[in-house]
Amino acid sequence: MGIRVAPAIERALAAGEPVVALESTVIAHGLPAPENLLTALACEAEVRSAGALPATMAILAGVPRVGLEEAELRALATRPEVRKVNPANFAAVVHRGEWGATTVAASLHLASLAGMRVFATGGIGGVHRGAEASFDLSADLMALARYPVVTVCAGAKAILDLPRTRELLETLGVPVIGLGTDELPAFYSRTSGLTVDQRVETPEEVAALARHHWDLGYTTGVLVVVPPPEAEAIPESQVRVWIEESLQAASENGVRGKEVTPYLLAWLAERSNQRTLRVNVALLRQNAAIAGAIAVAATRSQTR
Repeated sequence: MGIRVAPAIERALAAGEPVVALESTVIAHGLPAPENLLTALACEAEVRSAGALPATMAILAGVPRVGLEEAELRALATRPEVRKVNPANFAAVVHRGEWGATTVAASLHLASLAGMRVFATGGIGGVHRGAEASFDLSADLMALARYPVVTVCAGAKAILDLPRTRELLETLGVPVIGLGTDELPAFYSRTSGLTVDQRVETPEEVAALARHHWDLGYTTGVLVVVPPPEAEAIPESQVRVWIEESLQAASENGVRGKEVTPYLLAWLAERSNQRTLRVNVALLRQNAAIAGAIAVAATRSQTR
């Protein structure tokens, strides 16, 4: 069984027109209702406004899909049984005929299979705190090193070990490009104290740099980091305090393993009076718009 690409997406890719891949975990697991559906629709609208075609990806009844209709997005946002899909369980979800929302890693796989070169998300996974004992590394990092796709994000999620995540990206040979920034953003915050490999100012520069990267024979993805919108961003010092408090609360309540991340995110949203949720929505929309502009720029450069 292969993937099913929506006819409009298939035609656009065949014609060399700009297309942007979008993940679906944020719809099924990342945001509460009704913000999840509203944000998914808004992200698709941002891509269209930039002149590109959005292709949200998911697994529907065991079929990997590239490009969803609004009714399918609505079902994904409201259906109670939607698996969180990563490379390790992708085939199992397909085999069982289940519904699945694609993580960054799974989305990059589908994007690459479909022939898309630009992908937008909120924040990537990375090295978890305490990974020296748990070996807890996100599959997103390996996918970024494997698939030649430009990924637009606001850095790694703030609850992770950001210095080790940055170091591992360098080890894996993934260029970290700051669009309008010299620093790696910290998802909710515009700064982290960690540097990027190269700063650029325009989507056109991103498209040109990615083209040079692949023309030189490199096959990794290119990570483009963009600070969250200044009006919604939260100072890094404040987020750091909240994260330490949330980690302490998780420890006291015996939260472990896969339950830690959703616990911390929910705790942060409540502690910040939903400020973290507002930042998340704002940066998702911003990244979708920027990815659309990069896809358009990449298409134009190919036709010159």
